[in-house]
Amino acid sequence: MKDLKYLTAYLVPIICFLGIYNAGVWLYLTPLVVFGLVPLLELWMPSLKTNLDEEQRESKLKNKFFDVLLWLNVPIVFGVLIYGFYTYTNSAFQTYEVIGLIFSLGIVAGSNGINVAHELGHRQETWERFLGKLLLLPSLYMHFYIEHNYGHHLKAATPDDPASARYNENLYAFWARSVSTQYTSAWSIQQRLNKAAGRSWFAIKSDMFWYTVIQLSYILAIGFYFSWATAGLALAVAVVGFSLLEIINYLEHYGLRRQQKKSGRYEVVREVHSWNSNHALGRILLYELTRHSDHHFRASKKYQVLDYHDVSPQLPYGYPTMMVIATIPPLWFSIVNKHVPQEMVELQTAV
Repeated sequence: MKDLKYLTAYLVPIICFLGIYNAGVWLYLTPLVVFGLVPLLELWMPSLKTNLDEEQRESKLKNKFFDVLLWLNVPIVFGVLIYGFYTYTNSAFQTYEVIGLIFSLGIVAGSNGINVAHELGHRQETWERFLGKLLLLPSLYMHFYIEHNYGHHLKAATPDDPASARYNENLYAFWARSVSTQYTSAWSIQQRLNKAAGRSWFAIKSDMFWYTVIQLSYILAIGFYFSWATAGLALAVAVVGFSLLEIINYLEHYGLRRQQKKSGRYEVVREVHSWNSNHALGRILLYELTRHSDHHFRASKKYQVLDYHDVSPQLPYGYPTMMVIATIPPLWFSIVNKHVPQEMVELQTAV
């Protein structure tokens, strides 16, 4: 019965649906719950540091319930998005309602879309990785699959990684750098893969080429089927969706740095190179993404069996709370900088 706690992750699209159905100020219900109520609840909810024993681990790995929970996000996310687009097209929304709708749908695209896509993107089954790529589509971030798997996991916590925030780098500077550089990095990785396989830039097996075609087709389809104003709304929703990912990227490796050896290579990624949070509610809502150090230590490990490591740097609050704090740089620096290991600070501030 304890495993049913992960059903809580479906509350975000359900709340979004209710907000769209009732319209008006209800369209702000999703952001208020996710970035208002959840952080408040996290302040008094427990931080759970226990790990599974071997028998529990084997049981959870064999239980398809955990996989089905992820797969169901595909129809749920696209169902909520289509309902939102349909309602917007056939309603006379006021400006404040449009803003609320954009943020509500964007949160769904980020939390139940990109977050689940990240988990599925590491799976061994081709069709599960396909579902992951599909969930990246509403945020127009399909290139994340290539950059994350072939770039970030190799370069995390180094100055070469676009998705690793530097010490004293504020969220907004990081956002601009990460969004632009991850995209160009994905193209560079794709060209390297094409060259190794003897393929041209626009080859039929070039993923980045097809991601571009699919994403353009997605926006055009919304424009033709609903309206061009709705297509513009979809673009705004995508920005909110991938911005939530970038805020989480900011949290996950902020100020952490791997030691560079004399050979020029960096030390192996260890548990100390990612921030963790054991706050119960954030763990559940984000499918254990907050146990991020173990994910980087063993990228193929499924979310339900990720472990807590004592040596991993711990964020003082849960991910949802820290996401809010990150939007206020002076507050972020005052809270988080004192938790960054001193030796890693020195690696980045040495002249």
